[in-house]
Amino acid sequence: MGTRSRIGIQLQDESIVSVYCHYDGYPAFNGKVLRDNYDTVEKVKELIDGGNMSCTWTNAGWQNETLPESGALYYTSRGESLEDNAPRIDDNIVEYLNDGEEYAYIFNRFNEWVCYDLHDTTAKLTEIPAGPLA
Repeated sequence: MGTRSRIGIQLQDESIVSVYCHYDGYPAFNGKVLRDNYDTVEKVKELIDGGNMSCTWTNAGWQNETLPESGALYYTSRGESLEDNAPRIDDNIVEYLNDGEEYAYIFNRFNEWVCYDLHDTTAKLTEIPAGPLA
């Protein structure tokens, strides 16, 4: 089973464009990967434009082959359509946080990643641990 998360970017009108990520959604992995590797608006948009994904950072492909570079493993790379895995737009943070994932990440208008723990009925702002990915 995966630790499901949603990864989004907040736009100027408060809406959030996001994608689903199935594995490693906890802050000690996805939080660090996002903070350390997707640290500009351009990089975040590129990540999200790829659509829903299995994970944010791997060098293993769908057949367990070694890929030439580490990065996101998108469902489209196994033949699924981008239409079926397209980014989602929510009008505001309340809509964004109400989808059933375990964690939600937002690259906010201040160009910072914030993480919400969604295990309880109320979303709780959660710290992304300091330091590099182990």
